[in-house]
Amino acid sequence: MPFTLRPSALKKTTPLRGSVDRQIEHLEKRLELAELTLNHIYNGALVTDENGIVIMFNEPYGRFLGVDPAEQIGKHVTEVVENTRMHIVAKTGQAEINQTQSIKGEDMVVQRIPIKKNGRVIAVFGQVMFKNVRDVGSLAKRLSLLESKVRVYEEELTALRSTKYTVESIHGRSETIRGLKKQTLKAARTNLPVLITGESGTGKELFAQAIHHASKRRTKPFIRLNCSAIPKDLFESELFGYERGAFSGARTEGKPGKFDLVEGGTIFLDEIGDLPLEMQPKLLRVIEEREFERIGGTRIIKADFRLISATNQNLQEMISARMYRKDLFYRLSVIPIAITPLRERREDILSLAEAMLNDISDLTPGLRLRMTREAESILLGHHWPGNGRELRNILEQAAATTESELIDIDDLPIYLTGRTMAPAPASSPRLLRDILDQAERDALRQTLAQTRNNKAKAAQLLGLHRTLLYKKLKKHGLHGPPKNDLS
Repeated sequence: MPFTLRPSALKKTTPLRGSVDRQIEHLEKRLELAELTLNHIYNGALVTDENGIVIMFNEPYGRFLGVDPAEQIGKHVTEVVENTRMHIVAKTGQAEINQTQSIKGEDMVVQRIPIKKNGRVIAVFGQVMFKNVRDVGSLAKRLSLLESKVRVYEEELTALRSTKYTVESIHGRSETIRGLKKQTLKAARTNLPVLITGESGTGKELFAQAIHHASKRRTKPFIRLNCSAIPKDLFESELFGYERGAFSGARTEGKPGKFDLVEGGTIFLDEIGDLPLEMQPKLLRVIEEREFERIGGTRIIKADFRLISATNQNLQEMISARMYRKDLFYRLSVIPIAITPLRERREDILSLAEAMLNDISDLTPGLRLRMTREAESILLGHHWPGNGRELRNILEQAAATTESELIDIDDLPIYLTGRTMAPAPASSPRLLRDILDQAERDALRQTLAQTRNNKAKAAQLLGLHRTLLYKKLKKHGLHGPPKNDLS
């Protein structure tokens, strides 16, 4: 190297020879390390000073050019490398990245990087990145292949981790349902919060999933949280997670919250009207600031998410009753979507029933369920307090009881058709109280079977408070309320 130091000269000019010797030894070690580093770079590399004089030249580059690296030191770079621009970069101070240069009849890809000190160029580093520019084409082909694979995997990922329902899953022929589909697609094109309102069973989560699936976040997670199913004291940990040792009973490793898991996707807060009042300002802060802290943590975590919430309650009435924060309501309902109950769009009943029967039929290969006109007439005349969820329950029960592929009136539940039980024989008189008890017992049994023992749904269909339902179940010796019943 041209700047090799001469230790003997320094030793004669200072009385502090031991200190100078150590400095010289340190400099020599650093110089040796620089040489070793340069020679271990896989591709050709060299360094010039500000005048274009070669001061470093690695062995791989020497082998490629067929020259002795040591003999190139002190020469002007134009004498060593053809078509070089190292001396020009030394003057301009502008880096030239991924440029082509013809060397020995081959087009090479090179880098020319000025090295500056106090704003002045003191050297230029050059490197040949590939043996031939054709290697770049080969790399581009490999990259294209990898991109194709990524697209395939992305499609598979969308199917696996995204939503079950799309806009096509929303069935109906009415003008109302067509308008709701348009609203859904418009909402999907934005990242603004959406509030979906509607009675129980109208398909609020179906619309939420359809929005997510039609959005740019479709390949990211769709995280659900039912606010009515979370105990009040666990809400904060469910939403924001907690650090290790945050409270007694916590996992030793801590736990991520829903806003951790969403990872750029959509978080769906169902039954948002049941969000505890003390949690409402904390949710509002996350929506506005896009950041949160875990319980027991001190680190601010940035959150990338799209929020969709749903409720069957009237939040504006709850605001008047001071049960809900007005500022949170305004942030949640930037895009409001109100789903009309099934009884107000009766033209959708049969098309929805047909789609549901197709889904049920798909579970049994070769089965294709249909309804008689009489059965369809019964469905059209029903009030549908349970909306689409009640309709599906009825059709599933009918599919389980029918002995053919044609569902008739006899396959529908008694409460729907108004049929009565056969009268008892005249030879065995009964008290009116006993007859009423038997009728009540039969109604309870049938409704529980229809709702698959879901007490909340059974109470709703029967028009009873859940507590009263439990009392009647106990009275008739039927299934009582299980512990921690959340149905």
